[in-house]
Amino acid sequence: MSRARTFLAAVVAVAGGTCAYRVYQRLARFEVSESSMVPTLRPGDRVLTWERTPTRGDIVVFEHPSRPDFWMVKRVIGLPDEHISIENGAVSINGAPLDEPWTIDSTGPDQTWELGAGEAFVLGDARALSAGDSRQTGPIPLDHLDRTVIARYWPDPRPVL
Repeated sequence: MSRARTFLAAVVAVAGGTCAYRVYQRLARFEVSESSMVPTLRPGDRVLTWERTPTRGDIVVFEHPSRPDFWMVKRVIGLPDEHISIENGAVSINGAPLDEPWTIDSTGPDQTWELGAGEAFVLGDARALSAGDSRQTGPIPLDHLDRTVIARYWPDPRPVL
């Protein structure tokens, strides 16, 4: 093999290894241990997350704001600078009702929140079973919600809503 081909093969190998390493750094695995996301995610489900800024409706895994090393799984409902209100069991964003195909539960109690520039509002899909969501903890800093669920890989690969 010529020197040019050897050099090119080495460059391709290093670039491929670097790319694979960066992808590996941005992926993380978690096991769901609570029922707050039923029926979308159940205890024992294992999910893959990707490091990125979430959008409304994304499921995120994040460290509890006041309990280090305790990880939560919730859905992003409100985004920065929005007005969130819960009234008569329904969630509204800036006065408009939020379409929530992921939950059949009524949401309570009635309350309102004003999100700041770097804040998000998260809720569990199983509203009656969801502890530690933004109804209790308040808005979550958006930079703490950098792990978005991209796939469920165990026990079966059902789509994640």
